[in-house]
Order: sequence, then C-alpha cells, then structure tokens
Amino acid sequence: METKLFSPYTIKGLTIKNRIVMAPMCMYSSYEEDGMVTSWHETHYLSRATGQVGLIIIEATAVTPQGRISSRDLGIWNDEQMDGLKSLTDKLKAYGSAAGIQLAHAGRKAEVDGEIIAPSAIAFDETRKQPKEMSKKEIQDTIEAFKQAAIRSKKAGFDVIEIHGAHGYLINEFLSPLTNTRQDEYGGSAENRYRFLREVLDAVNSVWDGPLFVRVSANDYHENGLTAEDYVQPGKWMKEQGVDLIDVSSGGVVPAKIHAYPGYQVKFAEEIKEGASIPTGAVGLITTGIQAEEILQNERADLIFIARELLRDPYWPRTAAKELRTDITPPKQYERGWL
Repeated sequence: METKLFSPYTIKGLTIKNRIVMAPMCMYSSYEEDGMVTSWHETHYLSRATGQVGLIIIEATAVTPQGRISSRDLGIWNDEQMDGLKSLTDKLKAYGSAAGIQLAHAGRKAEVDGEIIAPSAIAFDETRKQPKEMSKKEIQDTIEAFKQAAIRSKKAGFDVIEIHGAHGYLINEFLSPLTNTRQDEYGGSAENRYRFLREVLDAVNSVWDGPLFVRVSANDYHENGLTAEDYVQPGKWMKEQGVDLIDVSSGGVVPAKIHAYPGYQVKFAEEIKEGASIPTGAVGLITTGIQAEEILQNERADLIFIARELLRDPYWPRTAAKELRTDITPPKQYERGWL
C-alpha cells in the first residue's frame, strides 16, 4: 500500500525519508549538571534512528544555564557542550535520520538555583519560585543567547532547529496575556506580545539558513487565554519570517485541567495550517499508523510528531508500517528479524 506517512518530505533542501518525527521529550539525564550529552542520550536517540524515525528532534536544550527546566537538562550555552552534540548528530545521520534540536528557555518554570526570569513577575503557582520581570537588557541578552545557540547548532551538524514557544516556557510566557502583563513594547497587544519571538526569530535567521520550526501551545485552556484561532495571525507572522513549520501542542502556560483524548491537538494543527497557510506538525496521543495516515491524507497536518509512543516502542515506524500493510527498509543488520 502506498502511504503518505512513509513518503519523503522536503524542506529547504533537506529531505526527510518519512513523515515521522520524534517529538522533543526531556530526559533530565545530564548527570553532572553541566548540560552535556551522556551515554543515555546516545542510546535513547540512536535506538529510534535504528527504528527508522525520519526526523529526531532532541529534547529542550537550554540556551542559558538560568533557562534550564531542571539542572540536568541538556545545554547549548557553551562550546564545551558541542562535542557531545556533534557526535550525536553524526551518528543519527549515519543511521538515516535527520537531526533536529529544540532551543529552549524555561522562563518562570525553571527549577534551578538562583534567580529566574520571566516577562512578568508572576509565579506559575504557589509552590513555584517567583520570577523577576525581565529588564530590556535581559531580553536582549536572551535573544543573543538564542542566536549563539543557533550558531552552535549549525556547527554541531543539526539539520533542523525548533524554537520552543510552548508549554509555558519563556517564549510562551511572552505570547500569552495570562503571563505577560508588561506595559512596554513587549506587552499589551498581540503584536507586542509576539515581539520577543519575532526578535528571537530574526536573530536566529541571521545565522541559520536551514529548516526552522516553532513549537506553540495553541490552547491555554483558560477563559482569558489563547486558542488556536489566536495563533492564526502569529502563524502568518512566523511564515513571513521564514518559519517552515509550526509544531502544534497545547497547554502548560497556567495550571489547567486538560481533557486529553486520541488526537486531541490535531484540530489545532489543522486550524493553524488552514488559517495561516503554513505547514504544521500534529502531536498528542497519536499512537497508531492508521491514525497518523488519516491526519496526513486529510491534510490536517504535514508531519506527525510521535512522543510517548516512541518511548514505549522505539521501532514504532515498523509497527505503523505493518498496520498500514506497507514495507519499509530495515537496517541491514535487522533484515532477518524485521518480517
């Protein structure tokens, strides 16, 4: 059977062998708290490359030490971290996968020692540290950190950069009126709240010419928060700035009860794709090949981001191919057992 899930996808000269993307998932495994790649990361990611995932986007990788979600996050804030990242990208590509990195700053959700920063001095909840409202200099310093991270990403051999603008982390905090109450040019109107992301994208684009994704949280699950409809105009702005695809997730900016069900975020990806005329990635409780194929065939999204199902089954592409009654090429070493 000819499938869309196993058809190639080309962006800015990069051809991904299928439409399956390993979504970024934090491993909290830099055991020396130095942001370095460890043997765990190599085992974790390379097994999915062996499993025939088309694009592997490694976990949220902090652009500053202050911007880590936890002290064990991967980092890309200094040159010493690049050797491990370069080794990882070399191996991923040798095994046939494209290599992506998600550049991130946790903002008020950082759980590290010392001061944390955010657009506004509002804690996530009563159990979390209160952040400091960012000064103009801190905003510019953070934008520069994203730029330097993009330079290092290029040197480390990554094929794709994804900017993390979701799940309540720093960029998401600027975008949402629930977390951004600034009175200057970075707060207020939707355009002003987009300004920080706009300047991050400009900075990254000044040093990066490869495929560029942005992950967004397309629903705040709060009556005064943002919905997918509110992301249509930002989606148009991202497209104008050269963003190639929006990876559409949801939630995380404020505490909220989320009714999750199979494919619960696909409708958000579809709405942004149609409204902004930009490719999107669908993610969230997508677990079967049939489900993924339906999303692609009905043009609801362009790539399928698989997260927890790939934790359960590193060879999920093989599982999906069997469901769809199609053949995919196994690693040569696995030919006898791939049937």
